[in-house]
Amino acid sequence: MELSLKWERSPIQVRVRRMALNIIVFIKWVPNTQVVNIDPRTGTLIREGVPSIVNPHDLHAVEFALKLKEKYGGKVTVFSMAPPSALQGIEFVVGMGVDNGILLSDRAFAGADTLATSYVLANAVKKLGEFDLLIFGQETIDSSTAHIGAQTASWLNLPYIYYVLEAELVDGGRIRVKRTLERSLEWYELPLPAVIGVAMGSNPPRPIRLREKLRARLEKPMETWTNQKLSLDPLCIGLRGSPTRVVKSIPTPTIPRKKEKFEGDPVEGARWLVQKLREEGLI
Repeated sequence: MELSLKWERSPIQVRVRRMALNIIVFIKWVPNTQVVNIDPRTGTLIREGVPSIVNPHDLHAVEFALKLKEKYGGKVTVFSMAPPSALQGIEFVVGMGVDNGILLSDRAFAGADTLATSYVLANAVKKLGEFDLLIFGQETIDSSTAHIGAQTASWLNLPYIYYVLEAELVDGGRIRVKRTLERSLEWYELPLPAVIGVAMGSNPPRPIRLREKLRARLEKPMETWTNQKLSLDPLCIGLRGSPTRVVKSIPTPTIPRKKEKFEGDPVEGARWLVQKLREEGLI
């Protein structure tokens, strides 16, 4: 099923205005592991000693932004709120073709939940100045809340649409986006500036280019902003600005392997396997 919403004109009548886009993409530096440890005192993730990567779903958002830049011109800036090591992640996306990146890093930001994080991101956007489009990945692999895009849009009082597959500019400083739901496709037309969340798996990221990688190393189009630059109230950021509290965390139970093995006739082996599955209540 296909559904078109808030679309005021026939696609045949649309004349695309070739305006350059000032795009901001948000990426998260996440643990590269399926096993995460929780600090029992604060209820936050323990990141020390854990290798990290750019959240894979955010790379699809970066690719989405780069395609828009190639089509309409403009600039792509990346924001990430993370420890200093996340500069590696910003360098990675600069290698994809992002123009510059800003790391929001301060001990005062540590332990933030989605509300405190989105508050910092929204104020960083205001500090940067003019922009046309804010782009987020659908969710992150370490928490999967999918809250940050909507909350940032709320702080900035901007329209927000999620699960976006593609987008195009139309007249009047607006953007037309196509999004997917479980059984339908929908089209929305939004005034700019706006916030969108890119559907996971929709825009496979391009490989790193040697030229861009060298630019990242030689020109270093990256900078770090602390709270000294943003001047945010300490009671609104980090752990103190986070209303979410993890009261108790239960470690994933370990299930010992029985290591039962059948040797012999394949037909008898199949019967043996079915019987074992029945005993376990699996069939």
